[in-house]
Amino acid sequence: MRKIEGKNPVFEALNGDTVVDTIYINKEMAEGMVSKITKLAKERNIPIKYVDKDKLMKLSEGGRHQGVIAVAEEFEYKEINDILELANKKNEKPFVIILDEITDVHNLGAVIRTAECLGAHGVIIPKRRAASVNSVVAKTSAGAVEYLPVARVTNINQAIEELKEKGLWIYGADMLGEKYINEEKLDGAIGIVIGNEGKGISRLTKEKCDTLIKIPMKGNITSLNASCAASIIIYEVLRQRGI
Repeated sequence: MRKIEGKNPVFEALNGDTVVDTIYINKEMAEGMVSKITKLAKERNIPIKYVDKDKLMKLSEGGRHQGVIAVAEEFEYKEINDILELANKKNEKPFVIILDEITDVHNLGAVIRTAECLGAHGVIIPKRRAASVNSVVAKTSAGAVEYLPVARVTNINQAIEELKEKGLWIYGADMLGEKYINEEKLDGAIGIVIGNEGKGISRLTKEKCDTLIKIPMKGNITSLNASCAASIIIYEVLRQRGI
């Protein structure tokens, strides 16, 4: 079982297809979003347990539960085909985010949130040496993990090859990229690779990319946080596709 913490993540889990076992609510809270959560839970016949703050803190994994924690089935990772099928159902050209060993759960959650908000069809992460979806990721994503397919693969490079075979052009985000993001045509079927917070994209993965792109910079600091960089590039894709 996994824990979903925070008002918005729990609310979105109840709105989606997540199988929720029990919801724990601070017995002193009963207004706003909590009342909406209570209403949805009762409609779905999900048990609600009203507990004190100490009990919630013992249950919490991230310490930022906002008075609400849901206990649900383990997160269901999808397959690459599920991501492409979502694009097909929407009658859109596939747009996939590939994360190369992102280790910070907050970065992972932020990327998933941005990707879902701005129209990407899914996120691909590696099984090893990388953050996986947990309660902190769910909280940071504001519940976006309940809507956006996340595929967890054994080998990122093989996943890139699979995407290329299915017609996607793969761009790698790199500060030494060949073109700026606004100079490249990003409105086709594409995958965007975002590298590790410290090392960037690994050498082998970089070689798998069709084109390396970079973000225009003007200040003294020449690099961005991984999730910030991802957000800028994802928005540029949305802009080119037409909002």
